Amino acid sequence: MINYKEKLHNIKAFVFDFDGVMTDGSVWTTYQGDTIRAGNVKDGFAIQYAVKKGYTIAIISGAKSLSIELRMKAVGVTQCYTGCSNKIEVYRNFLSQNNLTSEQVICMGDDIPDYQMMLHCGVAACPADAATEIKSISQYISHFKGGQGCVRDIIEQTLRLQGNWFDAKDECHEALTW
Repeated sequence: MINYKEKLHNIKAFVFDFDGVMTDGSVWTTYQGDTIRAGNVKDGFAIQYAVKKGYTIAIISGAKSLSIELRMKAVGVTQCYTGCSNKIEVYRNFLSQNNLTSEQVICMGDDIPDYQMMLHCGVAACPADAATEIKSISQYISHFKGGQGCVRDIIEQTLRLQGNWFDAKDECHEALTW
């Protein structure tokens, strides 16, 4: 079996689930019915950095929330698919619309709704606290839990390996403004 790091050379895109990957899975609901989620700013920085470096990033989530779309827009992600009951169908459309092959994509998910999508990508990755079924199909299990840096972990590994991570002369490492 090929080591997942060898596959990182081919990666051009990242697909992430939201709750349980970008967040720890906790969702608070206000009296007005709004949902509140907590994410990791280091994940946010890595996402916007990858976007500035030309990588395609998408969110494919079963959750439907304006807060997800606004957060992703703030870090430069324009392909945010929420309310997805059939993630593999959305994933296949994402590949087609972006002229990508499965081998060019990392999918990071944490639970059973992500299973089929993760079976059909170049590198399947998950947070340390992912469901057992997801861990069993992942080529990479981050040392970080969902919402605690797992997104930054896989993005940074990929960009470092491809020679696209931090360079002191690069202007892509500006602070996020949201």
